[in-house]
Amino acid sequence: MKKPLCEPLEIPANFDLRKWLEQQAEKYKLKYLLAHAEDGVIWGEFRDTQLVTTDSAFSKLPQLRSCTLQQCRIFGENAEVMLWRTDEDFHARIIKDDQDTEFITEHQILWGTQAEKVSNGFTLVSDGQQGLRYAVPLIDIEFDKNQKLYRPLRLTVRHYIDYQDETGLARIYLSRLASLKSESRKVIDEKAYS
Repeated sequence: MKKPLCEPLEIPANFDLRKWLEQQAEKYKLKYLLAHAEDGVIWGEFRDTQLVTTDSAFSKLPQLRSCTLQQCRIFGENAEVMLWRTDEDFHARIIKDDQDTEFITEHQILWGTQAEKVSNGFTLVSDGQQGLRYAVPLIDIEFDKNQKLYRPLRLTVRHYIDYQDETGLARIYLSRLASLKSESRKVIDEKAYS
């Protein structure tokens, strides 16, 4: 079984977060950013080598700042760069697929049952009465107004398997984000009954 490349990346001292992310995205052909910060979740998209984040569309959403960043992932079909903070400093690693890399695909369902507003290529979505709101770098999301629990947003995750020679056991030893998409109710129903 062919495994993906997984290795640490060097981060220069006093690096510019946004510039460093844009360089990595261009080098590895990455499309999306998903960041977790002290003040919330931040989505972003790379457009012509420029990182555009949710706060550019909705000013009340958190900004991408190194001082509040806990971790972020920039990802695309062939690779993911993960950056995270420790007590001392930032660390980063890359997971990159080769042509014959084997993996298991999982489509995780994301929160969001309705669109509130679309701006600058982002859709502000909300879920239920809890007031959960965030913006994703997708437009034309098909929400089903008749099904209040229907959530069309999907985060595609790739899981990589390691086999132990002695016992024959298999385990997922590594996972990475691969894509973000919206599925229509019709596509989901067809998959469920095929």
